[in-house]
Amino acid sequence: MELALSSAIGILIAAGVYLLLRARSFDLILGLTLLSYAINLLIFTMGRLVTGKPPVLNPSLTSTLANYADPLPQALVLTAIVISFAMTAVLLVVAIRNRADSGSDHVDGHEPDHNDAAETKR
Repeated sequence: MELALSSAIGILIAAGVYLLLRARSFDLILGLTLLSYAINLLIFTMGRLVTGKPPVLNPSLTSTLANYADPLPQALVLTAIVISFAMTAVLLVVAIRNRADSGSDHVDGHEPDHNDAAETKR
C-alpha cells in the first residue's frame, strides 16, 4: 500500500511540475491543482493509514493506544482541500479575466509566432 501511494504521489508531483513549466495559464492552474493533490496525499500518508479504527481515542481502550487513527492528518487534509478549492477558483477567475483583457492564454500575454520560427529554420 505504501509503495502504491508513494508512486502515486511521485507521479502527481512530476505531472504538476511539468504543467507548471508550461506557458499556458490553464496548464499552470492544473499543475498547481495536481501539486495540491500530491501534498494532500503526502500529509494523509504521513499520518499512517489505519483502516477500521475509530478516529478518536475511546476512554475504555486507554490501555492500548494503537486502537485509534490519528485525526490530525485528516483535519489538515480537509482544511487543505478547502483552501486549494478556493485557490483554484480564484486562479480560474484571474486566468479568464487575463484572457479577456489580453486575448492570449499565455502567462506572459504574448502568443509565439510559429511562422517566424519556421522561417528562421530555413
